[in-house]
Amino acid sequence: MEPAAATRAVEPISIVRQCRLVGLARSSWYYQPRGESEENLELMRLLDEQYMRTPFYGIRRMTVWLQQQGHVVNPKRVGRLLRLMGLEALYPKPRLSLPGSDAHTRYPYLLRGLLVERPNQVWSTDITYVPMRRGFLYLVAVLDWYSRYVLSWEVSNTLDAGFCLAALEGALVQATPDIFNTDQGAQFTSHPYTTRLEQAQIRISWDGRGRALDNIFVERLWRSVKYEEVYLHSYETVPEAISSLDRYFRFYNAERPHQALDYRTPAHVYGIA
Repeated sequence: MEPAAATRAVEPISIVRQCRLVGLARSSWYYQPRGESEENLELMRLLDEQYMRTPFYGIRRMTVWLQQQGHVVNPKRVGRLLRLMGLEALYPKPRLSLPGSDAHTRYPYLLRGLLVERPNQVWSTDITYVPMRRGFLYLVAVLDWYSRYVLSWEVSNTLDAGFCLAALEGALVQATPDIFNTDQGAQFTSHPYTTRLEQAQIRISWDGRGRALDNIFVERLWRSVKYEEVYLHSYETVPEAISSLDRYFRFYNAERPHQALDYRTPAHVYGIA
């Protein structure tokens, strides 16, 4: 029997050829985006922790607070860091959150006066900032209002809508809610996001402008995640952060008694325990 023909080795494509194929300037291949300085990362960590304690602090109060801690900062710098983190003071004001540029349809807030009395009646989502030792991530989660069960979550190092859509798809694999509530951030008001909800025949609810507490259950989730997980660790790498957050959300759903649920777990109330 003739020996099998040897598999032909695949010749590697040169960097020049790869750049030509994708229409990229060769100089761009070597570009490394500048991250935030160690000092700014420390300021962001402090701002995040203070925001959990005093979410009503605006730029000026945050600036004064940092100055009282001995940091040389001005409102312009603090404002830029807060915007990078996606943080804004929780107090009523006009145009609190702006829809994305492709959000042509406006959706009402559907939860005012609504009695939420069963799982999958209302879901909600939001994004929060997660500090790391040498950088940071954004975390999004989808939450069932009735049971406080976290249906899915994703992390990203940018605020694009892709990881929010991924979290939505992960949740829809498990069930479909009657109502899906979000704030009016660009990720959730984008055409791909609202279209996906409409395709699933889900009623879309947007937080009212200037109403800080319309998405209160997700805000409470973030408080638990920060104090019980994130602030207790100093993530070195993205895989480490993902692994640690995964352990926490499993604990949160299946083991952690919830006071608002008569000390039952979210998984038990959701009906999968």
